[in-house]
Amino acid sequence: MNEKHIIIFSFFLLIFSKINSQDSTFTLCNNISVKGQFSSILQYNPTNDLPFYNGNRYIPQINIEYNFPENQLIDFEASVNTYLNGGFRLVDTANYSGKIKPYRLWFRYSTAQFEIRTGLQKINFGSATLLRPLMWFDQMDPRDPLQLTDGVYGLLARYYFLNNANIWLWFLYGNENIKGWEYIPGNKGRPEFGGRVQYPISMGEIAISYHNREVEFNQLDTINPLHFLDNSGENKLGLDGKWDIGIGLWFESVLKYQDIPLDFMPWQQQMNIGLDYTFALGNGLNLINEFLYASVSKHAFEINDGIYFSAITLNYPIGLFDNVASIIYYNWENNDWYRFINWQRTYDRISLYLMLFWNPEDFNIYQNLGQTNLFAGKGIQFMFVFNH
Repeated sequence: MNEKHIIIFSFFLLIFSKINSQDSTFTLCNNISVKGQFSSILQYNPTNDLPFYNGNRYIPQINIEYNFPENQLIDFEASVNTYLNGGFRLVDTANYSGKIKPYRLWFRYSTAQFEIRTGLQKINFGSATLLRPLMWFDQMDPRDPLQLTDGVYGLLARYYFLNNANIWLWFLYGNENIKGWEYIPGNKGRPEFGGRVQYPISMGEIAISYHNREVEFNQLDTINPLHFLDNSGENKLGLDGKWDIGIGLWFESVLKYQDIPLDFMPWQQQMNIGLDYTFALGNGLNLINEFLYASVSKHAFEINDGIYFSAITLNYPIGLFDNVASIIYYNWENNDWYRFINWQRTYDRISLYLMLFWNPEDFNIYQNLGQTNLFAGKGIQFMFVFNH
């Protein structure tokens, strides 16, 4: 057990002993659930050196709940990500690798209006769904039917007001992997911290978010012009809002500053606007459309060439068991199209997916997502999922 896991268990014992000392009349365990998800992928992509790909994953999960008087609850979740993936050519070549690692490991204490959660957890927020500037701590790919993402080690506290306003505060520590849109590793020995305030307004809500971390330029590849710089601070400020006026409308924006020499363009900005609407066609055709602008500059709010992406998704339920969805991205800078279509059939515990994709071989979206390279080029993928 490493130091991060020790901190998590110590936090749980502290909260547990505090509540137990207040009232000893409680049920030791109100609910224990054990479940799991097995998924298997078989893909063919003729543009790869190893055109066939097979991925197998099993995520067992246990949840435990303790109920206390006055709507107090302590719950615990633990799950493990075990996978074996590999590419191969028929008959002659195969290359497989696997790993077992923690997927979630957190404790939470909550009341009717407050919660505090510590451990390996998923933290995500914002209004966008396809091109998310506020993808700060997760790596969820909209094309992934399972929406899998690694978690982050940290502590998250949230308070909910009676008017639906809420405040988030987080403290992260020991996260060595690149998260979200990051391209520079963070200093895992230095805590990261931030927060978010979300407030309801007429027919919608608006929120402001902030995050601070220290980046390590010397971990970059030596061909990068920033690799020789020392560690420096990074500050991100996000603003987002969403309204339902018959059509769903939202925006999501981020301004980031890195403490580096001006010649290296320390400012970065991202801006997303989007809408969604369900047309009264058949069983209901849902459309989501988003536009993203991103750039780097020497000064804040400086507009330059940058990159421009559009994305549109259509989702149509064929019946009780079948659903068809498609996602199309367009890169305005180099006129690249990214195309993806997914057919899904769902039973009680089994889901089947058939996915077709036609994308550039040089993939420029979601650089830090684990399965991005699977959708580069042209191919077909079949996925089998069993939940128990």
